[in-house]
Amino acid sequence: MTQVIDTFIAPHCKEAVTILYQDEYLLVVNKPSGLLSLSGKNPLNKDSVHYRLVQDFPSALMAHRLDFGTSGVLLLALDKTTNANLTKQFQLRSVQKRYISLLMGHIADAEGMISVPIARDPPNFPRQKICWEAGKEAISRYRVIRYLDNPSCSRVEFSPETGRTHQLRIHSLAVGHPILGCDLYGNSQSEGLAKRLMLHAHWIKFSHPHTGRSMQIEAPCPF
Repeated sequence: MTQVIDTFIAPHCKEAVTILYQDEYLLVVNKPSGLLSLSGKNPLNKDSVHYRLVQDFPSALMAHRLDFGTSGVLLLALDKTTNANLTKQFQLRSVQKRYISLLMGHIADAEGMISVPIARDPPNFPRQKICWEAGKEAISRYRVIRYLDNPSCSRVEFSPETGRTHQLRIHSLAVGHPILGCDLYGNSQSEGLAKRLMLHAHWIKFSHPHTGRSMQIEAPCPF
């Protein structure tokens, strides 16, 4: 089996990770674009949300991740029991997430569902691919918030029902409207229209692992 080598070196991210919610069991933070969720295998990619937070919260565990270029809400557990509960909630798809994004062009339908299976693409790492034979189910619902011009784009809210790697980026491209600033799933025009990936996780809803209380937390969209 051919070993996949990641040659990516992340540039330094000057923006801070801000805490949106904190208690004795968990943290909810706002991740800046251009920062890894977890430190990479390459020692030059040590800086990450997790690396920064364990300096003050040594027991912090990532309950899920966001892509390097994606900003927004990230959930961390402060003990293994809490992490196991949150992990189960993600597995059962009971955690709800919403993202704001800017997509190239005007999408014809103001709302809809994208259901396109996704699989790994080892020869083209870190890319994923659409694969109808071996891909895992991936479902994203969307609604257009507004249509914009100069450049022509659609401001969209995504509500993914599954959490596949690069799901929203792949699904946007699959319907012919790649996310602005996306370096993996787009074209030279869509990538050049923004200096960052225009994807932001702005809202999350989950059950508190210890109190059972419904938690809804938002991170303001920076674009």
